[in-house]
Amino acid sequence: MLGIAKRALGTVPFFAYVAIFLITPTLVVVVGAFAGDEGGVTLANVRALGQGYILDAFGRSILLSASTALIGAVLGALLAYALVTAKPGGLLRRAVTAACGVLAQFGGVTLAFAFIATIGLSGFVTVALNDAGVDIYSGGVWLFDLPGLVLVYTYFQIPLMVIVFLPALDGIRPQWREAAESLGGTTWVYWAKVAGPLLAPSFLGSTLLLFANAFSAYATAAALVSQGSPIIPLQIRGALTSEVVLGQANVGKAMALGMIVVVAVVMTLYALLQRRTARWLG
Repeated sequence: MLGIAKRALGTVPFFAYVAIFLITPTLVVVVGAFAGDEGGVTLANVRALGQGYILDAFGRSILLSASTALIGAVLGALLAYALVTAKPGGLLRRAVTAACGVLAQFGGVTLAFAFIATIGLSGFVTVALNDAGVDIYSGGVWLFDLPGLVLVYTYFQIPLMVIVFLPALDGIRPQWREAAESLGGTTWVYWAKVAGPLLAPSFLGSTLLLFANAFSAYATAAALVSQGSPIIPLQIRGALTSEVVLGQANVGKAMALGMIVVVAVVMTLYALLQRRTARWLG
């Protein structure tokens, strides 16, 4: 009995962390989404989610997340496959994996500044291209709008895909390919009939994880977009901090509740796909 108590004591920091940083903020959002400005319970905040500008922000957030998840998943999977074909434990694989671990967490003001300094209006690449007669902003300043967010988000989506998809590729046994070849199967048959179906759940699950990662990202967009609120995290910021339109704090919490619902659905699908993948990885 004493041993069980000691083991349970070791989990206290973890559960304290979950309670303080996950459960408590979620409860604040849920309660605030149904709270009136003068107290009491109301559905007005949730009904406000049907307003055009909020629906547009949700739509752009979903478009941003889906496009960067798909681009990051495809390019990241190709890079992960290249690493699998490299020497196991070799310098190249260890270096690229370590770099991906760092770049997947590289965001916020630092990442926004890096892109502004590189391809901003006065960035060194932009200036060099202008000197060569190429104007990348001839159609408008796209870096500080949705297309720019797609480019910047893809930067950290690709290394994240490498990290989460690499174990699935490592789980593919060389003997399976040898068996397919011994039975007369071509490379196309092997990927279409053996490796493809086995990797599909992990690939789809990793893509969903990338979607949730982009959908919930805030700091990079907040640092890059100074005018307007094209995506829902920035709309929430405006509702909570605006000095022009007051009394929108609970509407902002309702928008946050909408984000929680979307992420919860996506992560549930991710967990189901990961459970299926674990059957053959194990």
